[in-house]
Amino acid sequence: MWAQRSIVNVVCFSLLATCQAQRAEQLLAQNPCSSKTTCSECIRTPSCAWCFAPGGPINGPRCFNPAMEGGVIAGCSEEFIFNPDSRRTIDPEFNRELSRGRNQQSMLTYEESLSQGSSFGGGGGMGGGGSGSDLVQIKPQRAKMQLRMGEMQQLSFAYAQAQDYPVDLYYLMDLSRSMKNDKEKLSTLGSLLSSTMRNITSNFRIGFGSFVDKLVMPYVSTVPKNLISPCEGCAAPYGFRNQMSLSIDTDYFEHAVAQADVSGNLDAPEGGFDAIMQAVVCKQEIGWRDKARRLLVFSTDAGFHYAGDGKLGGIVQPNDGECHMENNGYTHSTVQDYPSISQINLKVKKHAINVIFAVTAEQHHVYEELSKHIEGSSSGVLSADSDNVVDLVRDQYNKITSTVEMKDTASDALQVVYYSSCLEPKDKKTQTNVCDGLKVGDVVEFTAEITLKECPKDPNQWLQSFDIAPVGVSESLTVNVDMICDCPCEHPGQFAYDDRPEVCSGFGVSKCGVCVCFPGRFGKNCECSESVGGGPDLERGCRPHNVTTGPVCSGRGSCLCGVCDCEKMPDPTKVISGPFCECDNFSCDMNKGMLCSGPDHGECVCGKCACQPGFTGPACQCSLDKEPCRSPENGEICSGNGQCMCEQCVCKSDDEHHFSGKFCEKCPTCPGRCQEFKDCVLCEVHKRGPNYNPNTKICENCTLYPDIEEGKIEANETMNEHLCSFYDDEDCLYVFVYSFNDTKPYIRAQKERECPKKVFILGIVLGVIAAIVLVGLALLMLWKMVTTIHDRREFARFEKERMMAKWDTGENPIYKQATSTFKNPTYAGK
Repeated sequence: MWAQRSIVNVVCFSLLATCQAQRAEQLLAQNPCSSKTTCSECIRTPSCAWCFAPGGPINGPRCFNPAMEGGVIAGCSEEFIFNPDSRRTIDPEFNRELSRGRNQQSMLTYEESLSQGSSFGGGGGMGGGGSGSDLVQIKPQRAKMQLRMGEMQQLSFAYAQAQDYPVDLYYLMDLSRSMKNDKEKLSTLGSLLSSTMRNITSNFRIGFGSFVDKLVMPYVSTVPKNLISPCEGCAAPYGFRNQMSLSIDTDYFEHAVAQADVSGNLDAPEGGFDAIMQAVVCKQEIGWRDKARRLLVFSTDAGFHYAGDGKLGGIVQPNDGECHMENNGYTHSTVQDYPSISQINLKVKKHAINVIFAVTAEQHHVYEELSKHIEGSSSGVLSADSDNVVDLVRDQYNKITSTVEMKDTASDALQVVYYSSCLEPKDKKTQTNVCDGLKVGDVVEFTAEITLKECPKDPNQWLQSFDIAPVGVSESLTVNVDMICDCPCEHPGQFAYDDRPEVCSGFGVSKCGVCVCFPGRFGKNCECSESVGGGPDLERGCRPHNVTTGPVCSGRGSCLCGVCDCEKMPDPTKVISGPFCECDNFSCDMNKGMLCSGPDHGECVCGKCACQPGFTGPACQCSLDKEPCRSPENGEICSGNGQCMCEQCVCKSDDEHHFSGKFCEKCPTCPGRCQEFKDCVLCEVHKRGPNYNPNTKICENCTLYPDIEEGKIEANETMNEHLCSFYDDEDCLYVFVYSFNDTKPYIRAQKERECPKKVFILGIVLGVIAAIVLVGLALLMLWKMVTTIHDRREFARFEKERMMAKWDTGENPIYKQATSTFKNPTYAGK
């Protein structure tokens, strides 16, 4: 008996220990903080805090979740808890107000600018008024952030286009022979172009450059005489030439355009990309100002060469995107290949230049597609002789400035999402980085949600800076980001950092209260070596707290010197982790063949899906977005008759009501809204019913205004339409369907009623009488015909017998003798 009780006690104790171990594993799975063994790993996990007190907390891991532990953990005072918060600060020095009106003190007048003179050489012509450095178009100008991994901070900023903002316009023209008429026209329109732009801003400068193509075959003819003059009246060909740096002198612009000679080349495409690249990157030579709206007008009637075309002329060196100009001419035309579209786009974004492609109608579709790949660019149709260039530049400038698009230079470690209500009320914010329809002085507010997705491997990249700037505007909001990816106590000089030989058994460094062992050593105090196995006394460290039996290391690893060495899976992406090998990243629920529905929805952490914001469910398969469940009929979630789960409505159902449909809008046992609309539909469509006043011919208390349709109508289920049909006082069926558009009823009604056919009683009676009379006459005629035929047959038989009778001609047939003889028929002569 005693032996049986002992066996029962051992079995019960084993089951209890196993249950405690499973419970400990479940708690670890619910709290990913507890599996982190270093301070760096801990603070890279959202909502986790680290206790670096000597000896650690009394009961529990050093890495814990303050929300689950009430802010602190037993045995660790607040002074030993490292739990940094993400925060945002804005320096008042870099929070200047937006410039809403003219700032006369920051600009010179047109006459004052002329009096200062200007230069037209390679130096850049910096005359023409102030640079607009005192104008502010984005607020704030600088912000600082401290971010933890997985946490998001909001940064609000505003943009307004300042009035009288400086504009630099550089006109880059194709001067091949086909553009001769355009050049002559442009030289006469220079002053008009300048005056038009000065109506927009008084601080305006203009420059001029031209291009042809590379001086190698097959782009231009390399015959010596053709290199001097490729056509009659043509100058020598060249790649790109800066004819006039940016200046306020309109007269010199007209002179520079008139003096520029046309040239010629062989093939149809031109070397415009070489010219764009040099005009963009050669800031000093062209004269671009730091604080100005920069416009590059590119005028041509032909296509363009791009990267790779240079191989046709034996040029294989890629374009380096650098400035190569001497004496206002491009020096590397025959040395480097044409730039690529992506290179052009990169440089245009970097230098905040808006490119306007002014091209002929034949080439417009090509450059319209090109403008889609170059940020901040647009295209317009140039007339045959460029006489509409002024209107084109003005219209394209207004198009560019009426739209603001926010871009940033954040690295892959950061995620930036923009929200704005544009010119709508502030409570109507949507996810967008583009606002249009703006005018000078309109203030647009944006909110950027900045999230640190991951800590870069290189610690030198934990301090980053990126800019948020409107496309084509040189001003920006600089955001300095300090990524909190490690703990101060992990660095020398901190009081919780100890590298003395007597700590950690002389084989490690104490960082933030735990030993970080040298390679080849492990254990709580680095007392173990990889060459030494484990023993029974050390197995206590390979099980959860207060668990003395059961498999060590959760049965998925080996216990070495009191520390679990987890198994390595054949697939390197599958990892078993945790102090007791209780965690893994591959046993979570799956959806559509993906763990946690894929990385966009969630991540497998310690056997349980940790969902991304906006998702929930065991496999993060359900979106928390309830908008797909919002009924168009009444604007309520699931029409107020259910709950939204996984973007689908789960409808209510009880003894009296059974809701169904995509938005729980259907209820066969519930009164619909057909009864509500029927009288007004009967009145407004068919001019009858209780709401119709025959005297005024007006429908009283009816404002449905249904659409009347010919033919038979049916409900469209995809449009959430409901079919209604009723009989009126004449037993006529009238039909209509209703749906809701922005919570307002929309009704389609059938034009004709379906009435029963009328029964004509008199016609039926007369018809029956007529039928009886006709039948009687038919019978009489039949009888008459039969009797006539019979009489005729009898008469014919009589005539036949009469003709066959043989009469005695000597005897009078009517004579009778005086005597008569009678015979007794019964007498037989006896």
